[in-house]
Amino acid sequence: MGIIVWLVMGGLVGWVASMIMGTSGQQGIVLNVVVGIVGALIGGFLIGPLLGAGSINDGITIMSFIVSLIGAIILLAILSFFQRGKKRV
Repeated sequence: MGIIVWLVMGGLVGWVASMIMGTSGQQGIVLNVVVGIVGALIGGFLIGPLLGAGSINDGITIMSFIVSLIGAIILLAILSFFQRGKKRV
């Protein structure tokens, strides 16, 4: 059951983060899921302890969704920074 939660929440978080960052037209469903899952990991390790929030493994709550979303936005911002650097060269 845990893997299904990770896939569904990863897809949802990745999709919302891509809408916020304006990259939704550049990535598909699979990349949304990957961005969401990696963002949840980043958020769970970095942002969760700062806010006192749990991760998706602790249960699906609004706070765990927000922490995962922040992590996914950070991931997309880092990726877009490096992609812009390649275009300039």
